[in-house]
Amino acid sequence: MVNPTTRSERGDELPQGGDAPLPAVRRRRFLTYLVAAPALTVAAKMGLDSAASPAAEAIPSLPQLPEVYDLGDLIKLSCEPTKDMLVLEVDKDGTVRLFLPRMEVGQGITTAAAMLVAEEMDVPLSKVEIPLSDARPELIWNQLTGGSSTIRTVYEPIRNAAASARTSMVAAASKKYGLPAEELTTRDGAVIAPNGSVYPFGSLTAYAANAELPKLAVKTKSSSEFKLIGKKTDRIDARKMVTGQMEYTLDLDVPGAMPTMVRRPPTIQGSPKEILNEDEIRAMPGVIDIAMVATGVAVMAETFGQALDAKDALEVNWNPGTIDGLSNEDIKARLSAAAVPFTVPSGLTDFIDAEFDFAPVSHAPLETNTAIADVRSDRAEIWSGLKIPIIALQNIAQEVGLSEDAVTVHVVQSGGSFGRRLFHDGALEAARISKAMGKPVKLLWTRVDDMRHGRIRGASHHKVRATFASNQVLSYEHRVASVKTDWRHGFGEAITAAGAEGIGNLGYTQTIFNMTVECPYNFGAVTEVINEPENVILNTSAWRSVYSAMTRGAEEIIVDEIAAKLGKDPYEFRREFLKTDEARAVLEKVAVEGKWGKNMPDGHAQGIAYHQEYRSRTACLMEMDATDPKNPRVYKATIAVDVGRPINPTGLQAQMISGMTDAIATMHRAGLHFEDGLPLEGSYSQFHYARQKNSPIDVRVFVMPPNREEPGGSGELGVPASAGAFGCAYARATGTKPRSFPINFDVDFEPFPR
Repeated sequence: MVNPTTRSERGDELPQGGDAPLPAVRRRRFLTYLVAAPALTVAAKMGLDSAASPAAEAIPSLPQLPEVYDLGDLIKLSCEPTKDMLVLEVDKDGTVRLFLPRMEVGQGITTAAAMLVAEEMDVPLSKVEIPLSDARPELIWNQLTGGSSTIRTVYEPIRNAAASARTSMVAAASKKYGLPAEELTTRDGAVIAPNGSVYPFGSLTAYAANAELPKLAVKTKSSSEFKLIGKKTDRIDARKMVTGQMEYTLDLDVPGAMPTMVRRPPTIQGSPKEILNEDEIRAMPGVIDIAMVATGVAVMAETFGQALDAKDALEVNWNPGTIDGLSNEDIKARLSAAAVPFTVPSGLTDFIDAEFDFAPVSHAPLETNTAIADVRSDRAEIWSGLKIPIIALQNIAQEVGLSEDAVTVHVVQSGGSFGRRLFHDGALEAARISKAMGKPVKLLWTRVDDMRHGRIRGASHHKVRATFASNQVLSYEHRVASVKTDWRHGFGEAITAAGAEGIGNLGYTQTIFNMTVECPYNFGAVTEVINEPENVILNTSAWRSVYSAMTRGAEEIIVDEIAAKLGKDPYEFRREFLKTDEARAVLEKVAVEGKWGKNMPDGHAQGIAYHQEYRSRTACLMEMDATDPKNPRVYKATIAVDVGRPINPTGLQAQMISGMTDAIATMHRAGLHFEDGLPLEGSYSQFHYARQKNSPIDVRVFVMPPNREEPGGSGELGVPASAGAFGCAYARATGTKPRSFPINFDVDFEPFPR
């Protein structure tokens, strides 16, 4: 079993009492003002770092778009107009409360946000609370949790808000007690006078809100002053999680909201035509009401058990779905035909051609779709786990015929997402049912509902061609054909959502693919192209790392094969052809710490891979036992990660381990078998996500020391490198060229009835 507490390590300890020399900090202009006591808002200017020079040994490739401007940069830019609208409160008891316009789904962002507040305000971490904001349409694009963007977008605004609050406390003490502000300091949630007198922040809050305070300059701390940022920190919500005190959506006690479940169609995106036994169902024990909605037939009852029995007893005539009659093989054939042709001909020089297939995958969060909705004639109130709550509010308002001002959407912490909760399917469905029944509803999707009708990562087909001569890679072409990814949530609100379809396939798919996927090697002429045909329409959503897990995973396997063709060691080949020194640093770290190249028994092998995205970079080295090729086991993993400025190394290590686990699961056994328009999988016993027996017992994660002022993204970073390391280790251990994933994809279960 992975034990990150005891096994994870730091690459180098972060400096104590001072950092190593860093690039010059850009001048920042702060705008600070009091909105309404005790809420504070701030704004700050941020910039980009440039990449290092390409390696001299390889023929340089032209920069790709993510090297210059990536998706995270675009999301940061979209947050600029409203980034100064954070709300921070200081209570009379000294509690500091920051309302975070993002969603916590287990990734640890509330802990990181609390660390930023505690650092800048000089308050104990235990005095900081991070509730999740309700949907706030005035934030426009600034309430989106995705694209590994949260820490990148809130790092400066949260620090500035906290610094502003700290400055207000100093100004209040100065005014109230007639003390020179420049002689006052802050510590442990209090203002400290030169004579040692202590004035707790809580005692100054009312005065700060009502008095005319001295105008003091607001200044955030320099990195050399950090005492908490960059230090390993336990999650602020850990105790609640492990003791069952955490409140998720179905734990909420909303008056009148009764258990509700939905009978769903036998194929994807089917719809109900007619209920055949409504009177019989209404007469069943505990049944309160029945309603037909766009997605199925809803049953409300006194208990979830009674609702489950009643919905299972329903007899319904259904309208067809979007892929009736199709199976995985049909989908694969359509994708293969849709791949864009290569431009570089084969046969003119040495080359490698390869095709890869990746199966559909469920997001499979532990908490299924849940929502509570109370829709009335003049107002509506919704509770659910929502990563983009503004578009949820807007769509629900339109659906139930209310103005946006009449709809309140509460964001509830959730048990997992991996991209699933970018969409608000449960909340919208609950609102429809509540309106149809005229009652508050507490909606629960079963695991079978979530597995078969929930959002998925669609299947993808990859064609790769690499040409080389004289120990140089001359060209690298990667063609991706994928089931169409649904981007109709846009950047978080109705305007960009309306444009998500684009013209043909030139909309969001191309934008996001081209702003996230990059080849980090000097491989001559590099082209990577995606096509998402319109002939396979499923319930899709961005899955963790979106296109990179498959695209870069396949590419890393090919990198090993190119190295073999050129007679080079896989690690040395990568080191030679990587573009930057920063990239080589993380690769070298795992090679040294993981003891690359050591002797392995027959059927065992190491695999190494590298990935960069969202201004961060990582490398992974796995050791695998594949003596039974159908049941390989990764028993050791070494990971190095560079995010520029790490906030919480403990959380970062957890992110990398979870990304590795996702990669092992989906490369080894986890996938969906579509048959006649519906997945066969209906539970965790059938969707073979990685178990403890599939996970390495020895995992070390090395967090590289800070090398710039601002943090990069990490939520999705760990999956592609781990996917590549798995594929490379399997290939070397078995002497094969794996091309279809997951590699062990048998239907070894009896499917549940449709």
